[in-house]
Amino acid sequence: MSQLEARLKETAERINTALDGLLPREQGPEGRLLGAIRYSALSGGKRLRPFFTLEAGRIFDADEGSLLRTACAIECVHTYSLIHDDLPCMDDDDLRRGRPTLHRQYDEATALLAGDALLTFAFELLADPATHSDPQMRCKLIAGLAKAAGAVGMVAGQAADMEGAEIGSDLIAVTRMNRQKTGALISFAVEAGATIGCASEAEKTALSRYAHDVGLAFQMVDDLLDAEGVIRDTGKAVGKDKDRGKVNFVTVLGTEATRERVGMLATQAKNHLAIFGMRARVLLDAVDFIVSRRY
Repeated sequence: MSQLEARLKETAERINTALDGLLPREQGPEGRLLGAIRYSALSGGKRLRPFFTLEAGRIFDADEGSLLRTACAIECVHTYSLIHDDLPCMDDDDLRRGRPTLHRQYDEATALLAGDALLTFAFELLADPATHSDPQMRCKLIAGLAKAAGAVGMVAGQAADMEGAEIGSDLIAVTRMNRQKTGALISFAVEAGATIGCASEAEKTALSRYAHDVGLAFQMVDDLLDAEGVIRDTGKAVGKDKDRGKVNFVTVLGTEATRERVGMLATQAKNHLAIFGMRARVLLDAVDFIVSRRY
């Protein structure tokens, strides 16, 4: 196992432990709903967004407790988005992270409500003084996550994705859709670490550009995996976009051109970190992990 893989594994374990302690237990009249929430939130996954928050914050020696709670809030939003994406009215998927999707394991109504609960719980976490003693810092985090997840961010990207073929072969529109749907939350994850770490404007700009390129590269690799991957590796259905007539980077550019752009974005992302030197070693290595992953 490489140093980066060990770091990713450590982060995933920390997030799982933290979420297990933060999420309400499966009891009382709300037991079924709480069980559904925990089923999805504790189902594993790469925990890549929390990883970015923790590692960006560590560049500036930010408080680990603040970073961890913020990372958990971001993962709650990410999990809510997966639950809703999988619903029959959206992508109608049966498999997520190698297990039945939440609406298959429970039912559609419970899945919808579990997603709603995770979204609101994320802001409850950020608003708590335990996340940061400075109320202005908490407000910055809440506002940043709301924008990344909302009608000009992740939700807007999902709406565009549902339009499917209407986008056609417009690369600008496809890029914007994915910048919102996938990139916005990844960008906030990096930005949150920098914000908690009180980074300078130049440092924030560098990390913002890094996150932009990493987010697009991540989505391009996802599109390649959907076109060429196998369920055993990905833990979810493959070939979905083609079957449903959806538009993505592969359908617009083709596989080879998409791979070339992934390489270009990876190089750019690494260059943005130059101002940090070896302090950003882990974020540099993360780029290689993202572009070479098979799941």
